[in-house]
Amino acid sequence: QVLLVESGGGLVQAGGSLRLSCAASGRTQSAYAMGWFRRAPEKEREFVTTITWSGGSIYYADSVKGRFTISRDNAKNTVHLQMNSLKPEDTAVYYCAAAYGTSGYIRPYQYPYWGQGTQVTVSS
Repeated sequence: QVLLVESGGGLVQAGGSLRLSCAASGRTQSAYAMGWFRRAPEKEREFVTTITWSGGSIYYADSVKGRFTISRDNAKNTVHLQMNSLKPEDTAVYYCAAAYGTSGYIRPYQYPYWGQGTQVTVSS
């Protein structure tokens, strides 16, 4: 089992930047993919990005491509999401998720482990 705790959310003006972090604990010795999802008010949870255990494969949703960057430090069991050029439509609760395996995963059902979420609000 993997326990996840997000941090770094907050309020930022449009065009600004935020860096989210996710700390993993528990059974982190096995390879696991990490992903970020978000849920805006009255919307379904949507995929943002994922990174494989090795970091060799990364996938982004089209809506964030070129603005968001995911990275991971396996020695520290952390994953980061650097968000630049933020837009009001990026406002959501952001969740990190983990799934054992060496592939990257883009569907919520593929992730058994989830953090509690961190609020990101982008004002116009």
